[in-house]
Amino acid sequence: MPDHFDTSERLTSYADVLAGELPDAWTSSHLPPEAKDDLAELADRIWDLDLIAASLTEHPLQQAAVLSRPDGAQLVVLERHDERDGFLIAAVAPRALPDEAYHGVSEPNGITLVDDPFLSAEQIAGDLLARYDSALAQVRHNALGGIQPSQPDRVVLTWQQDGSVATAPADDRADAVLTSHGFVQDPQSGIYRLSGDDTQAQARALREIGPRLDALGIGTALQHPAGRTAPTAAPASVPPVPADPRTPATRSR
Repeated sequence: MPDHFDTSERLTSYADVLAGELPDAWTSSHLPPEAKDDLAELADRIWDLDLIAASLTEHPLQQAAVLSRPDGAQLVVLERHDERDGFLIAAVAPRALPDEAYHGVSEPNGITLVDDPFLSAEQIAGDLLARYDSALAQVRHNALGGIQPSQPDRVVLTWQQDGSVATAPADDRADAVLTSHGFVQDPQSGIYRLSGDDTQAQARALREIGPRLDALGIGTALQHPAGRTAPTAAPASVPPVPADPRTPATRSR
């Protein structure tokens, strides 16, 4: 029992320091052995087909430290089961994205860490984190299809060919604003859609969400689905809505 306690404390302390040293804002949480359901769900989402997958085959997940970033990115720190000091770290796949979104995307396989969280943070930032962010961008882009991706400080609304407007917020601060103005979330993709069946109600909703999001420090932009990359700038509020949103003058296919 003392050995298990010492291992948990060492893992937790290591992950806490690591979270503070990584670029951007990360927080750390510990999943103890008794959190069996959470550990099982986490193990299913570990995004690795190499080192970490091989380790988990021989040593099922008994505990873990999870590092989380505000945009939903997560890393998991695991025990090593060899004679060397240090830990393993792996990327965690996002929840609620369809399997199709992962097609053609290489796994950001995990790496080993030395028993020094300061050196490890540099290693993660220059290796795993760069590969993870690239893979995240790809799967989120695949899941969005023709929808322009949002950022934490900007919600991008994209016209759809059926006259609806869709968006995929980068964090959950905008969720309540969107749902209170008629957007409905797809539980699989996380995409919010505002129907174009009632164009007057749609236009009113688009006018009203701008100031409410702006009060949260979130800008808005209304885009057409022609481009496949995120816009580089966004106005402070949603632009004026055309009289007939189904046929905007500059809309392209």
